[in-house]
Amino acid sequence: MQSHNHNQVTEFVHIIIALILGLFLLGGGANLGISKSAVDLLGAVLSVPEYPAVILRGAFLSWSEWVNNKDEIYVKLKLLQDENIKLKALNSELMKDKIDAGLDANLREARVTLRAPSSWWNEIRIDRGERDDIAEGLPVFNNGFLIGRISSVSLMSSWAELLTSPSLMLPVVIEETRELGIIEGDGTGRILLQYIPAGRGIKPGMNVNTALIGEDVPPGLPIGKIAEELTPTPDGYAVYRVEPGADLSKFYTVSFLSLNKK
Repeated sequence: MQSHNHNQVTEFVHIIIALILGLFLLGGGANLGISKSAVDLLGAVLSVPEYPAVILRGAFLSWSEWVNNKDEIYVKLKLLQDENIKLKALNSELMKDKIDAGLDANLREARVTLRAPSSWWNEIRIDRGERDDIAEGLPVFNNGFLIGRISSVSLMSSWAELLTSPSLMLPVVIEETRELGIIEGDGTGRILLQYIPAGRGIKPGMNVNTALIGEDVPPGLPIGKIAEELTPTPDGYAVYRVEPGADLSKFYTVSFLSLNKK
């Protein structure tokens, strides 16, 4: 019992001493600079448990600002993408008009003189040659659409390889999506578009034109339209059947781009 009373007295004394020291610091410490030091010490001590909260608050504010900036950047990027698509479409139309005008001015007619049954879908011979300004690699047209390229030339005749030939591979572009791929024939009358990653939104009816091939075959030459999507390849590429704009099953005349441009 006496021990308990002694502890109470001790605690009371400690409280009185602390109160006196506090009054001393407030009253006389202003001139001595003690209260400022005490306040600074107290602030330093309190900053220790406060520090994580400050860090978290700063991190939250930074994250919020990043999210807002990200949303703003995404909106601007979407607007730029839409504008880019419109510009590409406009440029494509202008390029097509320019190519069509150039073709109309420089196309010359030729007659098909041989189409062997054994190579029906591979090649044809025409009655124009070196003397008619034909050279290897020049495009050949029917009904305004590309159907093949000149593969060999003699003085008075030439051979043209058709798009349905499995040995003729041409880079092409989908006009609406600007996706690049390769077309090649299967030797039985079909034209296949390959090497385009699956899931790119290519649909039947989209236009297929030549991509940049070389000096002899300009980009933007019309070939045909997407007909259907076939079974994708194991490596993740889609395969499409292309419906040519010209009837490749039978034709008797073609047009070629003369080297002697007017």
